[in-house]
Amino acid sequence: MLAKGRRVAGKGETVPANYAFGPLEDDSIIKHRLLTRTTTTRGEPPLKKLQKKFTSFALEVEKEADNYGDCERLAKAFLQELNTFEIPLLKSKAVIDSNLREKENLNDLKDEINRQILQAQADIEDLKRQLEESKIERKHKEECESIRKLVAMQPPRSETQKVITELEKEIAMLGAENIASSRTLELRKKQFALLLHVVDELQNTIEEEQRSLVEELRNAVDDHNKSGVEDGSGGPEAMAVD
Repeated sequence: MLAKGRRVAGKGETVPANYAFGPLEDDSIIKHRLLTRTTTTRGEPPLKKLQKKFTSFALEVEKEADNYGDCERLAKAFLQELNTFEIPLLKSKAVIDSNLREKENLNDLKDEINRQILQAQADIEDLKRQLEESKIERKHKEECESIRKLVAMQPPRSETQKVITELEKEIAMLGAENIASSRTLELRKKQFALLLHVVDELQNTIEEEQRSLVEELRNAVDDHNKSGVEDGSGGPEAMAVD
C-alpha cells in the first residue's frame, strides 16, 4: 500500500512517501490475490469461503439423520457461493479473451507497421535514386545550356562556312606556292651546283694555263741565256729572269 507524500502547511516542506510493502512483496500479494480471487486485504478469501460451504454441505450429507432440509439449504448456499465465485472467473476469462484479441490486433498492427516501415524505407531509397538522377539530369541541362550559349555567341553557319572556304582556298594557294618554291629552290640548287662545277673547271683551266705560261717563260729564258753565253764571254751580263 502506498502512502502519498503530503505538504506541511505553512512550511513548504514535503514529507517523503513511505511504502508499506517492497516491490517483491507487492508481486507476491498480487499473485495471491489473483489465485484466491481476493480484491482486498480484509475479509475472508472467496476460495476459502467456497471451500467452507462445500465442506459444510459434504459433512451434512454424510450424516445419517433426517436432514434433507439442511442439506438443501447448504446445497443452495454452496451453489450461490459457487456462482458468486464463477462470475469473476467469467469476467477474467472475458478479459483474457479480450486481451488475446487485442494482442492479435496489436500483432497485426505491428506487422502492418513493420510492412509500412519497410515500404517507407524502399520509398526513401527510390526517392534517393530519383534525386540522384534528377541531379545528374539537371547537371546535363546546365551543361547543355552553357553549350547553347556558347553556340549562340558564335557567327552563323553560313559565315563560318564562307570563312572555311576562303581559308581552304588560301591553303590551296599556299600549297601551290610552296610547290612552286620547292621546284624553284631545286632548280636553283642544280644551277648553283653547275655553276660551282664550271667555276672549278675554269679555275683548273686557268691554273693549267698559268703553269704552261711559266714553263714557256722559263724555256725562253734558258734559251736566251744559252745564246748569250755562246755569243761571247766578255760581253754584257746575261739578263736575269724572275
